[in-house]
Amino acid sequence: MGIFERFLTVWVAAAIVIGVALGSLFPNVFELVASLEVANVNLLIGVLIWLMIFPMMVQVDFSAIKDAGKKPKGLALTLVINWLIKPFTMAALGWLFFKVFFAGWVDPQTANEYIAGMILLGVAPCTAMVFIWSQLTKGDANYTLLQVSVNDVIMIFAFAPIAALLLGITDIQVPWSTLLISVILYVLLPLLAGIWVRRKLADESKIQQFLHTAKPWSILGLIATVCLLFGLQAESILAKPLAVVMIAIPLMIQTYGIFAIAYAIAKFIKLPHNIAAPACMIGTSNFFELAVAVAISLFGLGSGAALATVVGVLVEVPVMLSIVWFVNKTGHWFTSHEQSL
Repeated sequence: MGIFERFLTVWVAAAIVIGVALGSLFPNVFELVASLEVANVNLLIGVLIWLMIFPMMVQVDFSAIKDAGKKPKGLALTLVINWLIKPFTMAALGWLFFKVFFAGWVDPQTANEYIAGMILLGVAPCTAMVFIWSQLTKGDANYTLLQVSVNDVIMIFAFAPIAALLLGITDIQVPWSTLLISVILYVLLPLLAGIWVRRKLADESKIQQFLHTAKPWSILGLIATVCLLFGLQAESILAKPLAVVMIAIPLMIQTYGIFAIAYAIAKFIKLPHNIAAPACMIGTSNFFELAVAVAISLFGLGSGAALATVVGVLVEVPVMLSIVWFVNKTGHWFTSHEQSL
């Protein structure tokens, strides 16, 4: 591990603090950055995420993806967690905390908005960040791409119905152009660029040398993304610190709980570690870019739903880094090859 990976938690924590500080000191600058959008997708965030996942895409051997589809256990685990368990446990935890435990501290309307934001997080499985988590845990790059691609296709059809069901409304308007552009920006373009670079380099030793050089830039992309997101939402975070804490509690329980369920199942069905790690993390992590965009579109920039999705970012990055550490420490629990698939 290089210095970037070894102290990644420190860099991310610093990015959060710096982002909030800069956002409060220079709000006009971040308002300008926020205006650089197409279909509710911030272009600068798109570029940073592209930078972040590009080295992972260079690792992808596109000819091997067809073989990954012959190993269905990891894919099945991801789909069950993402679409049959996670959205419903998120909704249940939101209701429990804001309708029962915190009911006396939050007015009913605001509580409903917080729950709505949590639900939007729960219905949006990870698309971009999972490539970083997979890379940090030495996950199978081809299989990770397969899992993300299948989830993206399902999300196009399942996001609105499940969100509508859990939000208790029937006229939810999902910005489909946001979803489409996000998939293009965060998956398709870096994948095509990665394939082009891989073919240009051709020799495996040259590919590994390129990855060694590019990897620090990937981590810098992650840090810059975190800094920018918190700068954009600095005002809301500073104005409602108690709300941030209240939202963070059920989100942390949800994240660790979903991971524990997925990891236990992965061990039970004897997945190899390089499949189990990204499979569990896709189910644990969230497509927060989409959740934030939909929350703003449905409820407004200053809404409780928008705040809840941003707190999701606050919780997710450090929690996922702790899970990455745990996954790397427990690799010996799993097989290291794919004979069991």
